[in-house]
Amino acid sequence: MIIYFTGTGNSRYCAGMLADRLQDELTDSFPFIRGGVGAELVSQRPWVFVSPTYAWQLPRIFTDFIRKSSFSGSREAYFVMTCGSDTGRAAAANRALCREKGLLCRGTLTVVMPENYVAMFPVPGEAEAQKIIAAAKPVLESGAAAIRDGLDFPGVKTGLADSFKSGLANRFFNRFAIKAKAFAASDACVGCGKCAESCPLGNITLQNERPVWDNRCTHCMACICGCPSEAIEYGKASAGKPRYQCPEYRG
Repeated sequence: MIIYFTGTGNSRYCAGMLADRLQDELTDSFPFIRGGVGAELVSQRPWVFVSPTYAWQLPRIFTDFIRKSSFSGSREAYFVMTCGSDTGRAAAANRALCREKGLLCRGTLTVVMPENYVAMFPVPGEAEAQKIIAAAKPVLESGAAAIRDGLDFPGVKTGLADSFKSGLANRFFNRFAIKAKAFAASDACVGCGKCAESCPLGNITLQNERPVWDNRCTHCMACICGCPSEAIEYGKASAGKPRYQCPEYRG
């Protein structure tokens, strides 16, 4: 079973391609995360967790979802992590998470996809994004082949810099960088409510037909990148940047 979490569609795209190649079931974690509950899942085929990388680790909300959920049947698990550059030492944390859940970790596959973190980094335009997605397809093909053949994903050598990124930098990011107070809607907002609907934590409400952010943000960028009016900004950091949404995978 392919289980995914996504903010702007990168991981949904990868999960969709893997499900197509493996002819496997696809499960979106969004309704469970939004509801604050775990899932009770059954599969005789390996579990494939597909997720973005947040500061060189799995997003905490996806890790919490896995911890809350039960996985019956197969005891093998693969991780596929989308990122803008690398995943640091996330593979080590994924192995530890599998041990918690009584699963055998078969490895972590890093898939570079278009950058979506408009709150901090440059975001590619449509043409460049399409090139990056095209370059990711052979990586996903090799990942699907490994899962199909029951092989481990190839290991990646890591060093001290990776330990710092997935350790101290990740903790700093989660404690100090993930804030919702800089989000605001401009006068271009039409009050459609899509931002509130797309928030995995239910952190956005409409007041007088304008979005208001609470303090449970995970910085998935679903609201700012999915706004059909491009009315949402993250302070000055997002000004003038493209809004990125990955299209759904079409086999």
